[in-house]
Parts: sequence; C-alpha cells; structure tokens
Amino acid sequence: MTGRDAWIRRAGVSAQVQVAADGAVLHGGERLPEQDVLWQVPPHGMVIGVALNLRAQLERLDAVLHDKPYGHPPRTPVLFIKPENTLNAHRAPVPLPPDASVIQPGAALGVIIGRRAQRVPAREAMSYIKAYTLFNDFSLPESSWFRPPVVTKCFDGSGCLGPLHVAAAQVPDPGTLELRTFINGELRQRVSLDDLAWVIPALIEFVTGFMTLNENDVLFTGLPAERVDARAGDEVAVECEGLGRLCNRIIPAGVANP
Repeated sequence: MTGRDAWIRRAGVSAQVQVAADGAVLHGGERLPEQDVLWQVPPHGMVIGVALNLRAQLERLDAVLHDKPYGHPPRTPVLFIKPENTLNAHRAPVPLPPDASVIQPGAALGVIIGRRAQRVPAREAMSYIKAYTLFNDFSLPESSWFRPPVVTKCFDGSGCLGPLHVAAAQVPDPGTLELRTFINGELRQRVSLDDLAWVIPALIEFVTGFMTLNENDVLFTGLPAERVDARAGDEVAVECEGLGRLCNRIIPAGVANP
C-alpha cells in the first residue's frame, strides 16, 4: 500500500492504483479521468457491521429498549454480517429489492484488519489496523433493533465499500472523523465518530474474543441514529475528510446495470 490506494478494472485487467488528494487516479505515471475508470471493490475478507453503536441513537431509543421484548439497552455490541453478495463498488448501481420503494443508506467507517487477530486486548487493538475505508450499509426500513433481520440487510448490492484504502498511519485519530451523507447533492446525515458507544479498540477486543479476524477483514463501526429514505434514481454519496467520497446510484429492481 502507498497510503491512498484503490482498485480498478481497465481494458479487462484489474489494477491497483493510487488516488491523489485532488481525487485524480494515478496508474503507471498516467492520470486517468474518473469517467474512464471502472472501480472495483477493494480487497476484503469478512465484513462485519455494528448496529446501535451511537450514543445519540441509544438515548433516542431508550424507552423502546427498556420495553418488551428487549428489557434493557444492549450490553455488548450488536453485530451483523454483510455477505459477499451484498458487496458493491464505488459508482456501481444499487438495485432496489423487489417490492421495495425505498432503501436507507447508512454511512460508516470501515476498519480494515492488517494481520491475524485473536483475543486482542483493547490496548493493543489499534496496532492490528491496516487501513480505513468508507462503507455505506443500505438497508430496508427496520423495526427490530437487537437482531437486524437478514432480509433487510443482505439484499444484493447493499454494501458499498471503498473506493480508497487509506493507511492507518494517515488517520491518527479516527474518533475525530465525521461522515456525511448526501442524496442528490443535499446533505441528509452526519455521523461523528466521537459519538460511538463502543469505540474501535473495544469493538476489536469484543469481536476477536470469540472469533478470529484475518487480514483484509472489515469491521464497520456503526450506523446513523436517524435513517433517511433513498429512491430509484437517487445518487447517494458518503464522504469523509481524508477518506474520499463513495457514490452510488439507486436503480429500480430488475433493471440491467448500466
């Protein structure tokens, strides 16, 4: 890795490229216009998400979470997995599931593991991180908080990842980052990473306490407290200073990818 890397397909061949601070794609000494670039999903292993991980969200749902069937707010991180069929690249279309009129974006920071991690104490956790990226977890509207239903989380193309791998050394304090979500150019969501209920070292300690993480596994940190609707034809962009911009357009169910 060079610090700001991405993966593209050009002339039928996959290639690792560098992305300059101004967004230019650099490959073999050549600057490539973005419209000539077919982006690919960055290298990845398992992708694990965390629900209910913003203090603002837990506060807003406090009465609900103390009621039946929950009884109390979560005492450990609430995890779910985005399987391979969900993973999608920058600029790739996101198809609406059949019978759905809206889906809801969820901006998150992707934490990319750099080496085998098993039973990692929180005090050592940051040393296991190789890089950071952006993740947009598209979901169907949800009403179950502790157990995100598979049907709402795992439809095809719903997990947009990338486009950059930014080396961990270039992000000295991820807790200071802010993620912003735009729909058709309008700012609709903000997520401040200083609002995490379980911070990144605590998440890594918890997950590696019961399962092994390997290089390129991705742990994404949490989802916005308030979800917003996106419809067919909308362009959704997630951006973060230093991590670039992840853009995807929603297309109707059954429409061939453009």
